[in-house]
Amino acid sequence: MNTSVIQVSVKGVMPTVNGCAVFLGNDDKVFVIYVDHSVGNAISMALNGVKKERPLTHDLISSMLLGLEAKITRIVINDVEESTFFARIFLEMSNEIDTKIIELDARPSDSIVLSLQNNVPIYVANKVFNSTEDMSSILERVLKQQNEENNDA
Repeated sequence: MNTSVIQVSVKGVMPTVNGCAVFLGNDDKVFVIYVDHSVGNAISMALNGVKKERPLTHDLISSMLLGLEAKITRIVINDVEESTFFARIFLEMSNEIDTKIIELDARPSDSIVLSLQNNVPIYVANKVFNSTEDMSSILERVLKQQNEENNDA
């Protein structure tokens, strides 16, 4: 794996007034990507292993890839411009003759759902990771508050 990327995981998904805040990071740092409510819900469902009565769009994409014998190998959040993040999905297709790797431009939010559904790693380019604000303390505070609310209920 290229050393210009850092592996991260989803640390939390929190509703906001305009959508959801998705906390991504590792032991060193956590940063936030803001997504719309529908994709935030899809990320939460994938994180929690929620079974759905009917397939959603991300489920359909995963099923199509399975049918085509293609697999997602990783996603990379590769750029950020004025708080808008960009990502790439890496697909691999093999047959008896060759292996083909396809790189697709995608929204990070959709990429995150697909990575969680297909159990593949999420990477962030060093330049993106280094340019984001560390939100570790905010995540800790929100999680602590949620735990206290759950204990009071």
